[in-house]
Amino acid sequence: MLTSVYLSFVNFSGKRLFAQKVPVFVLIWFVLGSQLPIQAQVRPEVALGELFKDVQMQAVFPDSKTFPDCIPLSSPETILQAYQTEKNKADFNLKAFVLQHFKLPPEPATNFKSDTAQPVSQHINTLWPVLTRQPIPETSSLIPLPHSYVVPGGRFREIYYWDSYFTMLGLQAAGQTQLIQNMVDNFTFLIDTVGFIPNGNRSYYTGRSQPPFYALMVKILRDIKGQQVLKKYGPALQKEYEFWMKGTAELTETNPVNLRVVRLPDGSILNRYYDNFPEPRPEAYKEDVKLAQETGRNKEEVYRHLRAAAESGWDFTSRWFADGKTLKTIHTTDIIPVDLNALLYHLELTLAEVAILNHDTSKENYYNQQANKRKKALINYCWSKKDKYFLDYDFKTSQVTTVPSLAATYLLFFKMATNKQAKAVAKRLKTDFLKPGGLISTPNHTGEQWDAPNAWAPLQWISIQGLRNYRQHKLAKQVKHNWVEINTRVYKSTGKLVEKYNVEATHLEAGGGEYPLQDGFGWTNGVLLKLLSEK
Repeated sequence: MLTSVYLSFVNFSGKRLFAQKVPVFVLIWFVLGSQLPIQAQVRPEVALGELFKDVQMQAVFPDSKTFPDCIPLSSPETILQAYQTEKNKADFNLKAFVLQHFKLPPEPATNFKSDTAQPVSQHINTLWPVLTRQPIPETSSLIPLPHSYVVPGGRFREIYYWDSYFTMLGLQAAGQTQLIQNMVDNFTFLIDTVGFIPNGNRSYYTGRSQPPFYALMVKILRDIKGQQVLKKYGPALQKEYEFWMKGTAELTETNPVNLRVVRLPDGSILNRYYDNFPEPRPEAYKEDVKLAQETGRNKEEVYRHLRAAAESGWDFTSRWFADGKTLKTIHTTDIIPVDLNALLYHLELTLAEVAILNHDTSKENYYNQQANKRKKALINYCWSKKDKYFLDYDFKTSQVTTVPSLAATYLLFFKMATNKQAKAVAKRLKTDFLKPGGLISTPNHTGEQWDAPNAWAPLQWISIQGLRNYRQHKLAKQVKHNWVEINTRVYKSTGKLVEKYNVEATHLEAGGGEYPLQDGFGWTNGVLLKLLSEK
C-alpha cells in the first residue's frame, strides 16, 4: 500500500526547487486545498488526549509551544495506543517516548550573522529572506498555506495575523510587492477555508482570531495595484465581518452577550474579544492550568479570559485585569476594547467602499450606517470626560476601566475622535506614556509584557499616525525619534532587532511574558523600515 510520496516543488518557469516526502493524505489535502475542511488538521490537544496533557504538565520541553508543534511520525491513534502500553513500565521515560514517536519542529536557521557596519535599513532588507517560509505541508498542527510568508522571528514557525500588517508596512517600503500579494492571498485562503483568520496558521489557534487588520492589509495592496483590489477581496472582507458579528441576531435585552458581540442598554452593538474553546491554551498549557488553579475561580471562565486576551494580541496586560494589577483577576471577555471596535469601524467603512465599486447603493448605505452607529456608541461608552481619554468599557460593571492604554490612539488613527478629544489624548500621551525610547503600552508596572516599561512597534506606528491625523506633529516627531533611536542603538550594540523594548531604562532588555525576548523581528523590522523610508 502506498503511504507516502515525494512532491517536487517547481517555480512558475518550471524549474525544480526542492522535493519533499509527504504522506499520501497530506498530498490529497494539498492538491484539493479548500475542497477539504481545514479543521481536518490535527488538533494535538484533542487527538493526543492524555499524552498531550502529561507532556505539557510534566514540562518535557522548556517551551510549552514545542510539543504542540511537533510532527507525529504515525497516526495519533497508533501513538496513543503505544503510550497506553508503555507508560506503566518501570523504565518508561516520557521524553524518550516523545522523541521516538515525534519529530521535533524545525528550528529556524541560526547561521545568520548581522553586520552592524551596515545601516539598519540594509540589515532589515537582508533579513526578509531569513524570515520567509515556504509552504511545505507537514503532518502536524501546521495549517498549510498556498504561498510563502513572513514569520515574526525567534520561536515562531507560522504566520501571525496582526503582526503581518506591520511587517507588510516594511515590505511595502522595500518594494516587496509579490510577498505582500502572497500574504494577502494566504489570509484570504484562511478566511475561505477556516471561516476567519486564526491567531496563526496552527490548528490549535482555530478557536480565536486576532485584531482584524485584514482590511488594512488589502489597502496596502490597493495602494500598490489600484482600486480594483478592494473589489477582488470584497467577498473575503465580508466573511471576516460576518465572523466578528456572528450571533448578533440572537441578542436581546435579556440575552445581551453572544460570542464576540455585546448589546448595550441603549441597544447599541459593540464587540469584544473571545475564544470558542474554554480550555487551556495548548501552547501555554501548564501555565494556564496553574493560573486557573491559583485563582480559585471557575476554570473554564479563566481559560476563556486568557484565550480572549490572546485574541487581542495584548497577552498579557493590566487592561484585562479587574484589579489593574494581577493576572489572577483577568476578565477579558467582560470588556469592550476601544481598539477592536475602531478596527471594525474601519472594516465597515471598507465594505462601504467595496459596495461603491460594485454599484450597490443599498450595501453602501448599510455599512456606512453601521460604521456611524459604532462610532457613536464607542465614543458614548468609552470616552471618559473625567479622564479626558478613551478607555475600555466593562459592560458587566457598566463603567470604563481604570487602565489607560495606547489602544486609545486607534480612534485617532481611524479619525474617529473630535479635535478636542484628540488634543486631550495627545496631552495624556506626552505626560503619562512618552519615555526616552518611545511610548509605553500602559503606565502600569505589573511584570506583564504589554505593560510598562515595555513598548511595541505596532503601537508606535498607530500612535504616530494617529497624532499626525490631528496635526500633533511635534509629539509625533518626538515619538518617532525616540523609537528609531532605541531600535538603531540596540541594533548597533547587539546586531538584533527585537519584538519589544524597555523604553524607560533603555539600557535594559524588555521583560515579562511567557517566553524569552525574541529577535527577528517582523513587525519591528516593518515599522522601523517604514519610518526610515519617510521623506
